Amino acid sequence: MDSKLKQAEQSDVFAGFRTAFKSFATEAIHVGQEPEQWKSMAVVPPISLSTTFKQHGPGNHAGFEYSRSGNPTRNCLEKAVAALDGAKYCLALASGLAATVTITHMLKAGDGIVCMDDVYGGTNRYFQRIATEMGLEVSFADCTKPELLKATLKANTKLVWIETPTNPTMKVVDIKACADLVHEHNKDIVVVVDNTFMSAYFQRPLALGADICMYSATKYMNGHSDVVMGLVSVNRDDLHERLKFLQNALGGVPSPFDCFLCNRGLKTLHLRMERHFKNAMATAKFLEADPRVERVIFPGLPSHPQYEVMKRQCTGCPGMITFYIKGNLEHATAFLSSLKMFAIAESLGGYESLAEHPAIMTHASVPEKERSVLGISDTLIRLSVGLEDEADIIEDLEQALAAAHPKKK
Repeated sequence: MDSKLKQAEQSDVFAGFRTAFKSFATEAIHVGQEPEQWKSMAVVPPISLSTTFKQHGPGNHAGFEYSRSGNPTRNCLEKAVAALDGAKYCLALASGLAATVTITHMLKAGDGIVCMDDVYGGTNRYFQRIATEMGLEVSFADCTKPELLKATLKANTKLVWIETPTNPTMKVVDIKACADLVHEHNKDIVVVVDNTFMSAYFQRPLALGADICMYSATKYMNGHSDVVMGLVSVNRDDLHERLKFLQNALGGVPSPFDCFLCNRGLKTLHLRMERHFKNAMATAKFLEADPRVERVIFPGLPSHPQYEVMKRQCTGCPGMITFYIKGNLEHATAFLSSLKMFAIAESLGGYESLAEHPAIMTHASVPEKERSVLGISDTLIRLSVGLEDEADIIEDLEQALAAAHPKKK
């Protein structure tokens, strides 16, 4: 392909989406990183490994007492993420699930949670097998249909959990429509959006009416597959006060070194997400045109059911693609086993391309009957398209499809 034509096609992938958030790259690089906060005037925030901090006198400290309660390196990360989310506050937790657990601890026995029906397997497992045993009432609804969400809300509903796009079937939820509906039903219900798949670069749930934006920062926000972490951003003072208390009281905090790494990852977030989108769009178009593929689910394609919603509330699409390969489990297994550059692995959002089988891997904990209803079948494959050269990504997929289907049908 002519290089100029290819360049034009790549820039066109953003056509129709919301305009990129103002000064995103500048804030990612500078907010919370001010050299003036250190006596050394270090341009890169140092890693503060100390677990405890000397006090001027009993109870008279310089802002830090004990690293679980607060840490200088963690503060730098939290300030940066808050800026990128358009939030007043951010709290860093030890993992995405630690963030989920911390948020859920705002509730008490007898309270109700309404959760999107298609969510990360770990979220589903926590709500169904742990939260319910603590006396919480958990219901699931397809939030892409606001009428179903409305019908699921009850007098005891205190929390609505939305994931968009969903994992792994890539459903897209209209955040504003759902947040407005929920808050009209009861203004005190807390609307949480798991923004893991999108990152702060492509979507700002708080600006769309959500009360809490959370992440598994393990994925795109860190972006290098070397940190396990969760993030929670809020604007409301009362939510921040409660969650800050729980962060300390429950103790699910990340290490200073992990905070340093994630903080560094943010500096290239805008560059990485743009490349993920361009590579994923090329990959999705390739797969959609291939006769060995039954169906491709990618929110950046006009064939996606919520394509218009995606363009309305997002500035672009991540590198996540789900597709159904023609055939059965044997074909799906042959395809995955034949990949050479893509690694068969759980997780997503790193610079490297990954592929997985949700029914066997990430969503094995979801009851089989529920998987069937959600469309998580034996032929469903999830790709996390990385930052490699586009031609090499497609070449690997082509040879793996050929191995799964020796003759095109």
